[in-house]
Amino acid sequence: MYRTVIALVALTGVMAGAAPANGVDRSVLQRDADQLLDYGAPGVLAEVDTPSGKVKVRSGYGDTAAKTPVPWNTHFRAGSATKTFTATVLLQLVGEGRLALDDTVDHWLPGVVTGNGNDGTKITVRNLLQHTSGLPEYTQDLTFLNNAKDFEANRFRTLTAPEMVAMAMKHPSNFEPGTDWRYSNTNYLLAGMIIKKVTGHDWQQEVQRRIIAPLGLHNTTTPYTNPYLPEPHAVGYQRFAKDEADIDATVLNPTWAGAAGAIVSDTSDLNTFLRALVTGKLLKPAQLKEMQTTVRASELDPVWPGARYGLGLAWVPTSCGGYWSHGGDIHGFKTRDAVSADGTRSAVITINSDSPVAKPGVPPLTQDMTANLVRHAICGTS
Repeated sequence: MYRTVIALVALTGVMAGAAPANGVDRSVLQRDADQLLDYGAPGVLAEVDTPSGKVKVRSGYGDTAAKTPVPWNTHFRAGSATKTFTATVLLQLVGEGRLALDDTVDHWLPGVVTGNGNDGTKITVRNLLQHTSGLPEYTQDLTFLNNAKDFEANRFRTLTAPEMVAMAMKHPSNFEPGTDWRYSNTNYLLAGMIIKKVTGHDWQQEVQRRIIAPLGLHNTTTPYTNPYLPEPHAVGYQRFAKDEADIDATVLNPTWAGAAGAIVSDTSDLNTFLRALVTGKLLKPAQLKEMQTTVRASELDPVWPGARYGLGLAWVPTSCGGYWSHGGDIHGFKTRDAVSADGTRSAVITINSDSPVAKPGVPPLTQDMTANLVRHAICGTS
């Protein structure tokens, strides 16, 4: 009977005591969160911040075996949401006159980007942050990321940015720098390496000093080799093939993600960061304008139609205009976030699986699985 009661509580919930938010109907947000279970989310937690207060909703299970909910203050791996932190640090350095967006990669990292059409003398810092470098993806050589047996054998493996960039250099360039757009995590490993070259400090230290500490992001960390998440946290599930069972991928050494995807955070901290960023609390006006100067990113159209990409930040159009965002996917966790152009409304969603499989009979998705929830959070529900 106790387990049954826990199960009923875990399936749905609204944060008790949260202030009502103008234009946000809790029941609509709850419905949207519940719908994510049909698309294969084990559990979900969403926090929406508005001028009238915060609303949190959750659904499903943070631990499917124990049938307990995602903790209200859960920590999670933010994946590629890390890129916005990395880009912010580099743009701060630009604002301080310590480097320029049009500096070449080779200027800061001579001889690192070379071979197979990859040419660091032609690729700029801007190209890296904008994903217009044409550089190949290093993760294609990390085969342990793609099957359960190898993942289990390598989940504690430490990798360095230089060795992973060297892996990428074995592959041909995708296009001439600045002529096209293609997402590549290699860009942000190099961005992290440039931060170290300019400052003498690891990217983790600079993110801590320049963003985490000033904003009081007490639940955000930049782990080095530490494979464990702070408590509380959900179990992060990963399914490597549709016909396989989920495995617990919560514990992993995040060095393979580095400045492209290693940060750990929570919904409150990410909301705070996004609002501070777009309202000019972290960047000077000139650098914020550069970050928000976008190019078409048609590769994202299947999930975010019409998306454009700036420097570590994407613009996603909606019926009410659009929002700034940079989600993240990493083994065990899917992060989605959004902030309105004026910074008054924001939303962060965490799902404790990066490989959800929809229930039988559920229509295939034609957009990101969180699109309805994000739209209602940013555009309002009344």
